[in-house]
Parts: sequence; C-alpha cells; structure tokens
Amino acid sequence: MAKKKAYEEAGVSIEKGDAFVEDIQRHLRRTFGPRVVEMPKGFAGLFRLDHDRKLFARNYRDPVLVACTDGVGTKLKVAFRMKKHDTVGIDLVAMSVNDLIVQGAEPLFFLDYLVTGKLEPEIMVQVVKGIADGCAQAECALLGGETAEHPGDYPDGEYDLAGFCVGVVERNRIASIRGTEVGDVVVGLASSGLHSNGYSLVRKVFFETAGMDVNDHVNELGGTLGRELLKPTRIYVRPVLSALGYYRVKDVIHGVAHITGGGLVGNIPRVLGDGQAVRIRKGSWPVPPIFPLVQKLGKVDEEEMVEVFNMGIGMVLIVSPYYAGAVMRRIRRFGVEPYVIGEVVRGKRDVTLR
Repeated sequence: MAKKKAYEEAGVSIEKGDAFVEDIQRHLRRTFGPRVVEMPKGFAGLFRLDHDRKLFARNYRDPVLVACTDGVGTKLKVAFRMKKHDTVGIDLVAMSVNDLIVQGAEPLFFLDYLVTGKLEPEIMVQVVKGIADGCAQAECALLGGETAEHPGDYPDGEYDLAGFCVGVVERNRIASIRGTEVGDVVVGLASSGLHSNGYSLVRKVFFETAGMDVNDHVNELGGTLGRELLKPTRIYVRPVLSALGYYRVKDVIHGVAHITGGGLVGNIPRVLGDGQAVRIRKGSWPVPPIFPLVQKLGKVDEEEMVEVFNMGIGMVLIVSPYYAGAVMRRIRRFGVEPYVIGEVVRGKRDVTLR
C-alpha cells in the first residue's frame, strides 16, 4: 500500500485508472460486431477477419490490410476553452477512416491513445464516448486503446489524442488502381465545416487578432463561435463505400481524395496520373461562411486559404462522366450533398481554380 500511495502522490492514481477502464467498457461494446473476439482483461484486442455466421458472414479471397494513424491537432484547444469533450473523439476517428476509404478499404477496428497530466475520469469518459460515436458512424469496432498519465506534461483538464485504424480491401478492389482519365468529372462531397485542419491559424485569427471568445454569437455563423469551431469532421465511410461497392464490374470511380491539410490543391494531385491536372470551377459549390470569415478577419489571401482549408469540400471522387449523375444520387442517399466542381484535363499533375 505504501508504494501505491507514493505513486499517487507523484501524480498517478492506479485506482482511478482501473475505475476509468471499467467505466468506458460500455462505450467500447456498443461498437462491437460479430467479428470482435472478446477477451476481458486481455492485453490486446482480437478481431476475426473471416467468419461464417449466417446473418453476418464475411469472407475474403485476396485481402489487403490498410492502416492509418492521425490525431485531432490544436482543435483540442477549442474543446479545452469550451470545456466540451464529447465530439473531438469523432474528429479522431474521422481523420483515419476518411484516409482508409480513399483506398476502398472497409474500416475494421480502431485503437486510441489518450495522454493527460492527471486523469480526470469525467472528462476522459466523454472523450471515449465521442470516439465510440465516431466508430459507430464508420461501422468499425473500438477494439481498445491506452490511457496514460504524464504528471507535469499537461495543464489540468488538457490531454492529447492519437488514433489508429486498420481496414481491409480485396486486392482487385483497391480504389484508384486503374487511374484517372482526361475528361473525368470531379465530384466534391460537402464538408461539415473546418473539419480538423488549420486550427493554429483559426485560433490565431479569432482569439488573438479579432479578440473573440468561444461564447460570442456570430451572425454570419448563425450561432456561437465555439459551436462552429467544434463541429465534428464528417465521416464519409458509408456513402463512399456504398458508391465504390455498387460498381463491381464497370470502371466508374477512378480516384478518391480526402481533402485534409493541403486543401484541394494539395490532395487531389495525389490520385492523378501522369500528364493530368484538375481544373476546379469557383462558385460550383456553396462555401460555408466560416471560411470567408477567417479570410476577412485574418486578411488571408485566397491562395493560402485553398492550401490550408477544405473550403467546404471534404472528399473528392473522380468519376467517369457517363456515371457522375448516378454516383451523386447514391451519395445523396446518405445525407451528404455532392457537387460537380471540375474536370480532369491535360497538365502537370496540379490543380487550378478558375
């Protein structure tokens, strides 16, 4: 007992940690499907790739595993200001699963890493709840994770997050494997706002340059600044995988790009073939008001805006022009609005906005 007390005085409570692990189990279990092999008190999570349960049978011929990792970044600073912690977990999941589906992969399971100076269970449970909410949206299991206390490393009430996701795709179904073609249509899927990119600039513009507070009501935003800044990143798993899975014979979707840091100009070229470029038409989609507000208050030029932010487009599909309408109709079924924003032309693997 003396050793345990000394450890607690040093800043780490084993009892609190154990109680926290028990408290979050309900959030993990609501993401479990039939492929999760439960092992209470195990040191690692178990997941079956193939299984033969009648209702949920799933077997693979030539599976390829796909893995991603990411964090939330300084968007967490907004959560700390607002003392609201139940949505950043959705951002954490989104940043990984939205990368996975670019390859056509189905997310299988997710792991999280939470680190804080002093474990505050009421805060951490809310964070894990958000992670579980994100996993439910992405239809993947929250298989486990790690929570670490680093006394002295973080102020009270603050923490950092990292996430790790593993998915699977049949080798012959890997997206973008055939390549884009000149004449293809660029379909942009609406974002929910800033997502989780550019928050170092966003926080400087609003909190330092403009001297605003998270509780300030902003007419252009139709609500408080904090509510807008904490909007969770949209998870595109269901609409994108539905569109990719529907066309199993015809070559319809030639490329998929997740629009994160680097914006449209930095991410679309990653899926283009040699001798190809993309021309984006300005005004072909509604830009959410948060972006022009950042630009105006921060005096940020347009070129930098499109390099830092998604500008209202969180995912791009490069589609055969003959099927663009059908693909867009399928995407809309999931409550995501698609827009034809441009086309693939001959060029030097870049993106221009006109």
